[in-house]
Amino acid sequence: MASRSTPARGTGDRGIGDVVDIDVTSEMQGSFLEYAYSVIYARALPDARDGLKPVQRRILFQMAEMGLRPDRGHVKSARVVGEVMGKLHPHGDTAIYDALVRMAQPFSLRLPLVDGHGNFGSLDDGPAAPRYTEARLAPAAMVMTAGLDEDVVDMVPNYDNQFMQPSVLPSALPNLLVNGASGIAVGMATNMPPHNLVEVVAAARHLVANPDADLDALMRFVPGPDLPGGGKIIGLDGIREAYETGRGTFRTRATTRIENITARRKGIVVTELPYLVGPEKAKAKIADVVRAKKVQGVADVVDLSDRKKGMRLVIEVKTGFNPEAVLEQLFRATPLEESFGINNVALVDGQPRTLGLRELLRVYVGHRLEVTTRRTRYRLRKRQERLHLVRGLLIAIADIDEVIAVIRSSDDAAAARTRLMAIFDLSQAQADYILELQLRRLTRFSTIELEKEQGELERQIAELEEILGDDAVLRRVVSEELAEVAAAHGTPRRTVLLESAGSAAVSGAAAAGLPTGRGARSGAGAVPLEIADTPTSVLLSATGLLARTAEDSPVPRSGARSRHDALASVVPTTARATLGAVTSAGRIVELSALDAPTLPPTDGPPSLAGGVPVTELVTLEPGERVVAVTAIETDSPVLALATAQGVIKRVAPGDRPVRGEAWSCISLADGDVVVGAVPASDDDEIVLVSSGAQLLHFPAAAVRPQGRSAGGMAGIRLGEGERVIHLGVVGAGRAEDAVVVTIASSTGALPGMAEGSVKVSPFALYPGKGRGTGGVRAQRLLRGEDELVLAWVGPHPARAVGAGGQAIELPDLDERRDGSGRPLTHPVTAIG
Repeated sequence: MASRSTPARGTGDRGIGDVVDIDVTSEMQGSFLEYAYSVIYARALPDARDGLKPVQRRILFQMAEMGLRPDRGHVKSARVVGEVMGKLHPHGDTAIYDALVRMAQPFSLRLPLVDGHGNFGSLDDGPAAPRYTEARLAPAAMVMTAGLDEDVVDMVPNYDNQFMQPSVLPSALPNLLVNGASGIAVGMATNMPPHNLVEVVAAARHLVANPDADLDALMRFVPGPDLPGGGKIIGLDGIREAYETGRGTFRTRATTRIENITARRKGIVVTELPYLVGPEKAKAKIADVVRAKKVQGVADVVDLSDRKKGMRLVIEVKTGFNPEAVLEQLFRATPLEESFGINNVALVDGQPRTLGLRELLRVYVGHRLEVTTRRTRYRLRKRQERLHLVRGLLIAIADIDEVIAVIRSSDDAAAARTRLMAIFDLSQAQADYILELQLRRLTRFSTIELEKEQGELERQIAELEEILGDDAVLRRVVSEELAEVAAAHGTPRRTVLLESAGSAAVSGAAAAGLPTGRGARSGAGAVPLEIADTPTSVLLSATGLLARTAEDSPVPRSGARSRHDALASVVPTTARATLGAVTSAGRIVELSALDAPTLPPTDGPPSLAGGVPVTELVTLEPGERVVAVTAIETDSPVLALATAQGVIKRVAPGDRPVRGEAWSCISLADGDVVVGAVPASDDDEIVLVSSGAQLLHFPAAAVRPQGRSAGGMAGIRLGEGERVIHLGVVGAGRAEDAVVVTIASSTGALPGMAEGSVKVSPFALYPGKGRGTGGVRAQRLLRGEDELVLAWVGPHPARAVGAGGQAIELPDLDERRDGSGRPLTHPVTAIG
């Protein structure tokens, strides 16, 4: 509603002027739009290229300008805040410090960009004041800002036009996907979960090489988010929807296990909480719902978390209550299970857009291609300028006496410059450089150095021109740089992805959380968690996931393909059976089949994405790992064990002590470890493959079964520095169906990063030898390769997987027994 025009009372006396009539509606709309524009573009939303909001970008840039590198000492956070506020960010010190703190918190970011010293807060408490904390750039931030001095991005003025700042950072790592983002703008918001750097880089490299790759191809590398605190993600449909449309929801669940906390009382131990949920918040909420009688059966909650042992929240369960039923109540009523709504809103070309996984990667890859192109042009220009000067200097040194004479006979520098340009056909830049030449450079050695520099500059110029002239070469450079970043800063996945909760169904009083012992209401007797002892198969994947098949699912044969991951062990058993996990330390640790989550029924091969890491179900010593899962009944098949030092042993896994949940199955020499364990009857063939590319197979009957305390016998003769990398068993009459897969690489390569070469050949090509001999060569090593890093022998077809369980294509059968391998398209983590 417009106001009426009225003269201002007394304005003539004060000299203020007339009142201007305005339309309130138009004024409010205009002001609100300006405010919304400022919030959306200058504060709340990240740029899709570097994944940073303006305040975050200015903090990292200013810290780089201050020289706060990882190899320098920390400085007061207040000093950083002051520099950023005074030069680049005019919105107040609180906003700057809050952004600085978040970039230093390992529980907020998957890959922190600031290295903080002091109290930077926790999930339950805020940080100390900036005058008490110190900060410097983290190693990951250096690759975010690398190349700013090479004209890789546009520089724009700051708020008062006194300083320049980058419009976007070069961002050699895909920060938006790796660290996620959250922000509330006007009329829109963003909420993006963190991901694993190695997986995102693998997907980005695939998109660089295959610009038309679809979402399914990219999700082979990025199966889901990877949260800083670990935990579990339940249900993958929402993730796929978010990767396709930019919006979706998934549930995060705490990592828990049931333990005996006293001789007669069980407890629920929480070792990982959902994203951004602190132990104090979870403890307080549990206490609230117990007091409100929404959850029954909880006796006490104790927070035993510390810096050394990490998260440990112990929920004591009252006697007579089913721990599994109590846990299901806690999942429904407390932050032990939370929902995360994905809303991938980011700025693209200055406009807010909702992006799926492919669009996010496409924008980032396009940014890196542009950055690399601009950097290459800058370097090419600088080297061409330097080569021009070096050529002029070589001309001057060749006729140095005449050059000196010309300079001495000239009246001034300008005259000398003009005469040098005329006599020696030099440019002005070359003549100026010669006039600034120091006499100590006029030596024969300097001439040799200049000629060497000239050759090096010409070589570098040719390489840079090739990058600019060939799109394939440019993409290869970007891909290689991404691989280097992943190798330097990548870490293993922390969050487990589950297609379903994998929890057993409970009913009756247990499902309702009612008391099941003395004092229970009439009609509510003791109702244990009943699971029928039906046939099942317990599956161990090549990447360490454990699961079991549903009752009506087909039992896969050993080596069968899976829709996610590959199978390493398949144990036909029953749902209530006790199994054994064979470890690298030569122990068998008891494992209940009930602890393995049940995979959903399927008519085809199972998907191991619903499994749980086997390390969460057994207690291991430091450095110990699970190599296989086996049955441990008295009538279980004899188990063959192989060690890295070439020892072979057969032992009955049912030969266990009367008491104890773990026992030794082989006596190992100092420094030796078990590398494989496979059931082997007398009619089977035992196969050993060494890092020296030697394969040996002999009848299992040649290895007589021994007791638990025996140390085995000689299996394969190894060369200096070699070790056994694989134990396989080929069943009687199955030699024609078996294949040998070998992967060669370099010992200097990081695990999981080197692609190497692979060969798949029929097992029938390899002649048998006697036990204790050296075997025959399985693969010829190429230049740069010095050992086999992976091998597998089993039924055809074999399956190779990457770090995230995604399938890696293997070549066709090679009929050459000792031929060389073919290059791998992606690094292989395991074969099964």
